[in-house]
Amino acid sequence: MKVDTMRRIDHLAGVPLCALLSGLLRLWRRFRPEARTAPHKVLLIELSEMGSTILADPAMQKLKQKLNAELYFVIFAKNAPSLYLLDTIPRQNIFMIREDSLLHLAGDTLAFLRWSRKTGIDSVIDLELFSRYTALLTGLCGATNRVGFHAFHNEGLYRGEMLTHRVAYNPHQHIAKNFVALVNALLSKQEERPYSKTIISDDEIRLRKVSISTTQQSALREQIKQHFPAGQPEQQHLVLINPNASELLPQRRWMPERYVALMKMILDTYPDVVILITGAPAEQQEAEGLRTRVGNERCVNFAGQLKLGELPVLYSIATLMVTNDSGPGHFSAITDLPTFVLFGPETPALYGSLGNSTPIYAGLACSPCVSASNHRKTPCSDNRCLQAIQPQQVFDTLRPVLDKK
Repeated sequence: MKVDTMRRIDHLAGVPLCALLSGLLRLWRRFRPEARTAPHKVLLIELSEMGSTILADPAMQKLKQKLNAELYFVIFAKNAPSLYLLDTIPRQNIFMIREDSLLHLAGDTLAFLRWSRKTGIDSVIDLELFSRYTALLTGLCGATNRVGFHAFHNEGLYRGEMLTHRVAYNPHQHIAKNFVALVNALLSKQEERPYSKTIISDDEIRLRKVSISTTQQSALREQIKQHFPAGQPEQQHLVLINPNASELLPQRRWMPERYVALMKMILDTYPDVVILITGAPAEQQEAEGLRTRVGNERCVNFAGQLKLGELPVLYSIATLMVTNDSGPGHFSAITDLPTFVLFGPETPALYGSLGNSTPIYAGLACSPCVSASNHRKTPCSDNRCLQAIQPQQVFDTLRPVLDKK
């Protein structure tokens, strides 16, 4: 389904269903008060953003360290591979919901409700920012402890009153710290209104790094050579260009002609650099159009050539990456790859990568224009926040890394 269709369903069906379920839960608790239980089986819900599974990993690590809890996760099926990058959640503990059709969505939702109760989930943490659908999953999954963000007196999106631990979402701190705040609420020994009255240090949101073998690196260099026979991957330096962004927020895309200009600058200045244009299989045609416009044999269309789980290997042998504000900017954070992320409708203060990342952000008065309170939907069709970023500016920002190679 299209993103806007899902948003409409979330609003038109979600609001009355959340109101109805909230009333039923209040009535149920009046006759059968819920007794809090110690968390042993903790379910996390994050459906739509692949990068958020990386940003949530410090919170999941804290759950494992403090509670020694068994962790479970529910996510849209197409985004599940992002959980495999760090393998924090055992794969048999991941429940996938298909969102490609309303029929699949409804069927998998009912299957999830059966699965969660059969599994014995006692605690659930809703990582989504004011999604009514995930609020319904949280309220119906059978967990005694239900943690999530609550609007309180803010102008947030209504999604009922199904939480036992209502956390105040803080729009002034990084989302990874907000995720840790949800965990702190579950760990709290006393009632709070709102949760979570804790200090979260930068050390608490440090990401683990993946280990890549030389065998994996050698195999990937050979794969690159198949696409660029004239190349010498062990001697040349790889620059990765990720020109795409998810359909959730197309305004995050820097203009194709700007990428073309940037790639020409890099290739003209550094004769030992090979550029790989990366992306999903569906983005091959767009990548090929960029490659053709660059017109240099050292610019290679590599879109669709790797599975998501293979990307960390590519990142481990590359010199740097330039990307829109999208999943790859977060996936690279589990390696040491210098990554330059172009921000516009979002702000790096809240959604910046936790890795070796440099945000490039114009900081217009209207930016950021998306937030939790507007369901991350903007009326803007003229993303001047990204148009304000010139290729020369990006080139000058990344040159120190290329000069040191």
